[in-house]
Amino acid sequence: MVTAVPTRARGRRRRGPGWVPNQHGAWAMLVLPAVVGAAHAGVRWWHLVLLAAWLSAYLAYFAVGLWLKSRRRPRYLPPVRAYAATTAVLGALVVVGEPAVLRWGLVYAPLLATSLVLVARRADRTVTNDLVMVAAASLLAVVAHAGAVPTGAGPAWLPGGGDPHGWVLAGVLLAYFAGTVPYVKTMIRARGDRRMYAASVALHGALAAGAGAWAVAAAAGGLGDLRLAVWLTVLAVLLAVRAAVVPRRWPAATPKQVGLGEIAASAALALVLLLA
Repeated sequence: MVTAVPTRARGRRRRGPGWVPNQHGAWAMLVLPAVVGAAHAGVRWWHLVLLAAWLSAYLAYFAVGLWLKSRRRPRYLPPVRAYAATTAVLGALVVVGEPAVLRWGLVYAPLLATSLVLVARRADRTVTNDLVMVAAASLLAVVAHAGAVPTGAGPAWLPGGGDPHGWVLAGVLLAYFAGTVPYVKTMIRARGDRRMYAASVALHGALAAGAGAWAVAAAAGGLGDLRLAVWLTVLAVLLAVRAAVVPRRWPAATPKQVGLGEIAASAALALVLLLA
């Protein structure tokens, strides 16, 4: 007897593993730094290519990760080849538009190597690997400034590194995404873990206090943009409340719901950084 297989199931089998990442909240972390960085630097066609190359690189990274964790089984190779080839083409276009951007390879190569080693050891869900990915994503806000400011000595040797505002954007994004690491774990993999919950609440409290201190300093002595500091403080307080309440009030939230919540929070941060 032949059993009919639903069309959707046949599609999944034919497509195979590794083609579509299952980390819903990661997309906000991937897109947000590129968008706010480009908006601040002045959007050019090059930014669209940079974003496309960055997303393709993430798809390749995800596929390689599954291949490594599968002990290099051949069935995991098709998406690795496809995404690697696409990333190579898009990356070449990025370099054609801004050749000096190759210098960022000295920063991203160690981050990528560290993450892949952790993935190969099946430690890809650890806080360490999450923070490595957060750092890589946040730095894209500085990369997006390539061509907008001249290169020079020190941090300015890196394309885009000569604009201090790019580093401020990267710092804000790094603080935000670093806070999401323990929060998301309290909702999924470390659900019910009191130590992780305490760490998440404490970190978010510290970030809210830091944003508040920045707002006070901006009001008193003009240290930075007061409006931006105030709105970041408001958002940081709301995120601290979320970190304290949501894991207790809605402990059974699904990973998809948590990911959608992260996208909403990231959109709120994007509005603050773009409008304030």
